[in-house]
Amino acid sequence: MPNARVLRDIKARHGVNTNEILRRAYLYVARNQTLPAQVRFQAQLQLNTFGRYARPTTVKNRCTETGRGRGIIGEFGLSRYQFRLKALAKELPGVHKASW
Repeated sequence: MPNARVLRDIKARHGVNTNEILRRAYLYVARNQTLPAQVRFQAQLQLNTFGRYARPTTVKNRCTETGRGRGIIGEFGLSRYQFRLKALAKELPGVHKASW
């Protein structure tokens, strides 16, 4: 079972995906200098009503096995240590230890 950090990251990714289009529309309106200030201000207020997990900056790549937030190999979603363990155990298809 994934730990709390991984679950939080999954929740953040889901929140960003569900709110992305609406959030980008409000951002476009809020940053458009040709629109009246009142309209831009209303768009900014709408942006402030989004929850914590609607912002893309809350998403962090984490190891799916341990929840570690550093040294993640993105293609596999594993930390470098877990990647090494799984590669040596031949649990990752197409990955094997290099020798030259």
